[in-house]
Amino acid sequence: MSENQPLCALVFLSSLFCSACSQGTRFVHSAALDADGRYNIKWGFDESTITFEVEVETRGYIGFGLSPTGAMSSSDIVIGGVLSGSPYLLDYYTDSNRKVHKDALQSYQLLYGRENDTHTVLAFSRNLQTCDDNDKVITVGLTAYIITSGSTSLKEPSVAVPVTSFLEPFFELLVVPVPHKDTTYWCQIFKFPELKKKHHIIRIEPMIQKGHENLVHHILLYQCDSNLNKSEIDRGHECYHPNMPDSFFTCETVLFAWAIGGEGFTYPPHVGMSIGTSIDPVYVQMEIHFDNPSLQRGIVDSSGLRLYYSPSLRRYDAGVIETGVWVSLYHMLPPGMQDYITEGHCTQECLQESLDSEMPSGIHVFAVLLHAHLAGRAIRARHFRQQVELQPLASDDQFDFNFQEFQPLSQERIILPGDSLITECRYNTKGRMNMTWGGLSTRDEMCLSYLLYYPRVNLARCESLPEITGQLKFIGVKEIQEPVTTWPFVIKSPKKYSNLLFTEAMDKYKWTRKRGKAFNDIVRKLPINVRCSKIGQDEWSIQGVIISPPELKSEQTSAAVVACRNVSEIQCGRSLAPLLTACLLLILQTCLHL
Repeated sequence: MSENQPLCALVFLSSLFCSACSQGTRFVHSAALDADGRYNIKWGFDESTITFEVEVETRGYIGFGLSPTGAMSSSDIVIGGVLSGSPYLLDYYTDSNRKVHKDALQSYQLLYGRENDTHTVLAFSRNLQTCDDNDKVITVGLTAYIITSGSTSLKEPSVAVPVTSFLEPFFELLVVPVPHKDTTYWCQIFKFPELKKKHHIIRIEPMIQKGHENLVHHILLYQCDSNLNKSEIDRGHECYHPNMPDSFFTCETVLFAWAIGGEGFTYPPHVGMSIGTSIDPVYVQMEIHFDNPSLQRGIVDSSGLRLYYSPSLRRYDAGVIETGVWVSLYHMLPPGMQDYITEGHCTQECLQESLDSEMPSGIHVFAVLLHAHLAGRAIRARHFRQQVELQPLASDDQFDFNFQEFQPLSQERIILPGDSLITECRYNTKGRMNMTWGGLSTRDEMCLSYLLYYPRVNLARCESLPEITGQLKFIGVKEIQEPVTTWPFVIKSPKKYSNLLFTEAMDKYKWTRKRGKAFNDIVRKLPINVRCSKIGQDEWSIQGVIISPPELKSEQTSAAVVACRNVSEIQCGRSLAPLLTACLLLILQTCLHL
């Protein structure tokens, strides 16, 4: 790198978990942001401020930015360096055409700067909320994507625990040759250790091979069917490949997720993941995303996960509930849509039956993983009690498939019998020519929230699926061939769809944005098929029942409550009188319509 060559970075803003913002501004996280280790960053934050220190191999200037898309357009940028021995830092932003403008409000504070013969170091801070329209608000979950170099996740880790002598790792990924291509998802199945008595897993952390910090992009750990053949153990294959073994598709429930820059997950001190009993996970599948944009050859990687387990049992067993949209071809997204909304219901009926039987006092949710695939743009896990909306369990308004981790909640949330949940996903299918289907491939879609909770109950999935008849009726289907002997099933009439699979008929329909919007509105009101399954293959009695989606209090009611609750939390330097007036008007309007 030449002496004056700038090394610039853009950071993709997705979600900054700040529930345990008691760390102060000391640098508790760090990451290398390029493959050669030339751009390094440290960061830390408290309740109101995030502080960065960047060290770059350059004697020129340093660029650093926050972007909602990972691109130059509409980004929040700082540029600084050391000139004639004096450090400087300036706040800029870019418009939608990527033109750079100096920000009239200089929101970043330079703390210090220095340089030597090879490197420049700058430290600076910024309020999480600046009240400057040209600044990106840093809220729940900041994921950093460095455009020119690599990526990292700027997030608060769960509470650390000391690793004492009785803790031991029980598996790591075997050596894997990394293919000579840009992106690879590699899957491998492992068996948990056979134990003579019950133990608790209390921490899971990534083990990234030194020098491969920018190669290993994310890791997911799934629970598999407990009846897999032993021949599947340690078997590896490229994920989502047409030739992937069928057994790999039994691994659905996410147990752990890590993204680059993350630091592992520690269970709360009163909770652990049980292993060693007849109802515990036996087989797991680890999925690793390798990011190799420079197409390096001959790479062999031995990264993986380390799971710490203990015979000293904690008070509660942790469980995982999969909520959202039942993964099926009946979950479908039209092409060319800028904003398509899907809703998956964990119904009042399912939670009433299962929790009344298993835990009438309710369960405590302590972490949430929001999950979609490549078309996903935003996800919310919404929570209702007596049809009134409470605060969301979790949300991510800048969802990125490559940055998925469990978000520990700042306060545990209780789910009671009779509550209901909606996983709401927003998608963008503008670049696609055909329907996008619910499925396991990254080009298919999902809309799921995984809830980590305690105490464990016999409920594995609480989901829904819009019934298919109303979806087919929208495109003019009148009759299907019966009896149904093929999957996907075949259309009988009208003539233009005759003998087509229903998936082919949906693709044949001439979709427009207006038609896609009308389809979306209809699908969200269709009757839903309830999925309410136990651990293993058993089901609760409500499983398979067709019900109408719940009638919930309007979002305006909830918005009034949330808006007024947050007025006292606003830290902007402006009068609260207009906000209070607006809040009172909103409440009045809401009450008049109730």
